[in-house]
Amino acid sequence: MPQNTTTPRRQWLKAALSTGLMAAACSGLALSASTAAAQAAYPAKPIRLVVPFATGGVTDTSGRLIAEQLSKRLGQQVIVDNKPGASGNIGTQMVATAEPDGYTLLLGFDGTMVINPHVFPKVGFDTVKDFAPIGKIGDAILILVSHPGVPAKTLQQVIALSKTQSGGLSYGTSGTGGTPHIAGELLKQRTGANLTHIPYKGGGQAMIDVMGGNIPLVYTAVAGAIQHVKSGKLNAVAVSSAQRAPSMPDVPTFIEAGVADFDINSWVGLLAPAKTPRAIVDKLNTELNAVLNDPAVRERLNTLGITASPGGPEKFGRDMARDLSRYAAVVKAANIKAE
Repeated sequence: MPQNTTTPRRQWLKAALSTGLMAAACSGLALSASTAAAQAAYPAKPIRLVVPFATGGVTDTSGRLIAEQLSKRLGQQVIVDNKPGASGNIGTQMVATAEPDGYTLLLGFDGTMVINPHVFPKVGFDTVKDFAPIGKIGDAILILVSHPGVPAKTLQQVIALSKTQSGGLSYGTSGTGGTPHIAGELLKQRTGANLTHIPYKGGGQAMIDVMGGNIPLVYTAVAGAIQHVKSGKLNAVAVSSAQRAPSMPDVPTFIEAGVADFDINSWVGLLAPAKTPRAIVDKLNTELNAVLNDPAVRERLNTLGITASPGGPEKFGRDMARDLSRYAAVVKAANIKAE
């Protein structure tokens, strides 16, 4: 019979190695169990929702509504933290570099997430790589309106009139690089309309000027124009959503007016830092959708001009990636740069 050639030293090494592997495995299992327990207990403390704009605007107001409702459902307070600056870039970058534990979230805005990366030389974040989409909150439908004295009431009439103007037909927006500006430039590129952009420092002054007859057109959110359209102070040309706006069912879409596949809305959504555990993302998505399916919440969002858009994280991520890609071409062709 062969002799046992295993030396005491080899036996010791084998035993040590076996013990080490078992300890590592046990440690891994304990860590996994601890992580799972932490995620199951989420949230165990208040959550910070960073709104990268000042208080009072539609983005801030919608964020506060969602924070209020999520607080009730999650059993922990969701605290709104306004971090304005650089068209939303400062607050957005803060969340991009935050701990991915589900306790720091972002109210994402299309202008910041999918337009700023193309108009600013540096934004400090990567829309696709630095965030985990949770879900879209809703779409703010955009509308093109005109002064009643403009001799063009329909979209095709506006396009035809613009081509007779040597200096172009002016349209005002809330500012350079905003979604209405991008929509206006895309309209030019798709139809050959001779339009000239007039940027304002906010949509309020643009509305005052179009009602006063100082400019013929304004591209803005439905919420900012609806009362003036209903009072007859402005003419509604078309909305740039896929379907007609529920609040303005008599106004045609750009698609109905002859511009195929012209579907551009401003939107807000909820995001977390990249690498946030999927279990946390799923829980937040479930609770967000429950909030958005509440008729009272949907009505309150409607008053802000936002149509609730519940859905999954993947769809929201695809929508962001789509907008990021298609707006790149519009910005480049129009040579839009941040002021």
